[in-house]
Amino acid sequence: MSDFAFDTVIHGGTIVTATDTYKADIGIRDGRIAAVAESLAGGTKRIDATGRLVMPGGIEGHAHIAQESSTKIMTADDYYTGSVSAAFGGNSSFIPFAAQHRGQSLDDVVAIYDERAAPNSVIDYSYHLIVSDPSPEVLEEQLPRAFARGITSFKVFMTYDLLNLGDGGMLDVLTVAKTHGALTMVHAENNDMVKWMNKRLAAKGLTAPKYHAISRPELAEEEAINRAVTLAKLVDAPLFVVHVSTEAGAAIIRRETQAGVKLFAETCPQYLALTREDLDRPGMEGAKFMCSPPVRDAQTQEALWRHIQAGTFMSVSSDHAPYRYDETGKLFNGADVPYPKIANGMPGIAMRLPWLFSEGVVKGRISANQFVALTSTNAAKVFGMARKGSIAPGFDADIAIWDPNETRVVSLDDQHDNMDYTPFEGLTVTGWPRTVLNRGELVVEERELVATRGRGRFVARDTVDLTGRPGYRAPELDPARNFGADIAP
Repeated sequence: MSDFAFDTVIHGGTIVTATDTYKADIGIRDGRIAAVAESLAGGTKRIDATGRLVMPGGIEGHAHIAQESSTKIMTADDYYTGSVSAAFGGNSSFIPFAAQHRGQSLDDVVAIYDERAAPNSVIDYSYHLIVSDPSPEVLEEQLPRAFARGITSFKVFMTYDLLNLGDGGMLDVLTVAKTHGALTMVHAENNDMVKWMNKRLAAKGLTAPKYHAISRPELAEEEAINRAVTLAKLVDAPLFVVHVSTEAGAAIIRRETQAGVKLFAETCPQYLALTREDLDRPGMEGAKFMCSPPVRDAQTQEALWRHIQAGTFMSVSSDHAPYRYDETGKLFNGADVPYPKIANGMPGIAMRLPWLFSEGVVKGRISANQFVALTSTNAAKVFGMARKGSIAPGFDADIAIWDPNETRVVSLDDQHDNMDYTPFEGLTVTGWPRTVLNRGELVVEERELVATRGRGRFVARDTVDLTGRPGYRAPELDPARNFGADIAP
């Protein structure tokens, strides 16, 4: 074998995967990992990783990029700025949402997002659909076409009047998903509880941003998670609960997962880093910290960390929802409006990995191997990215090289997005990604962008991996127990 059989050799570093930590070199050829060995010579390009950690590139599984909300507010990041920010944060691929609005064809939605993503993204990408209008044509024709193309997950809502499907609509989409091996994701909050709270607060004139934090009760999430899981169990369909923010909600996930239900869940850095006190800032400043579900309190943070440590959550995702603090975003409806008229969401795609490494690995809450699982490997498995999420021969050479000792005070300049603030401003973080490769090509090299716009590729994904999750069979849908009638999906 020629000394230059590899396009790139990463040498001298410590490799960290979801299961192992060891010193070795990585040889890359034609965009894939060709060899992992104690020592590799040659390479047209050699990258010295001495003193650094070499990990699979992050897979961001929850981000809103170039997405118009149901209230017609466009996120600040397009697929260029969003992917650049993701890459600076140690990610080599991401799966933003492609949102259907009422009356829209899913075929048109996919075409729109292809036009937004393909010419712009610097890293590999796929989509989760958002389904808000599950008409017969959507369920019977359009969703199956999306699944066949490799868009094997979609999100539904249990709140927001323009998105909420209701329980019957949930059962319909869960059944279609099960038939095709797709994964349904759910935003779980009880819509009527939230509307009732909003009405009560408005009647008393309590409409400042800080009241958003109490307008969406913990019980609203707990009840909706329980109901969503119950609906999924009835048809034995896989379910992914996004942005879990409560101890009780996490407990439901853990209980049902241990019972074998086809269930996955995530939490997000904002629920671990911020509390509702952050919304209680002068004037409208608290609007910067509004998201749904809202951030909670310190006790909840500790409980969520315990669930991370125990393996309740498949991932920690950013839920990057970049609305600027101006008339294009947070203040779209005015500079002094009630909190229900303020755009919900915070940026965080660049801070997800550095913050979790610093607070998790550096502070001893989780191991570096757990970090890799939570930020890359698990997402690759659940979302069907078969060639990503690990460092082994045959996998895409999606790699992030970290300086585990670099300490920085977070600033907006670190984010490289199109935002005018970061909720993590001023926090001290130890451990930063320095170099990121996607399919063997340098995207970020020593904290400098070197990739060209549009080099990222669409990733057609496999169906969800349900290994170890036998599911649930409702007795009423078992022909052996319901007089022989076979009505199971």
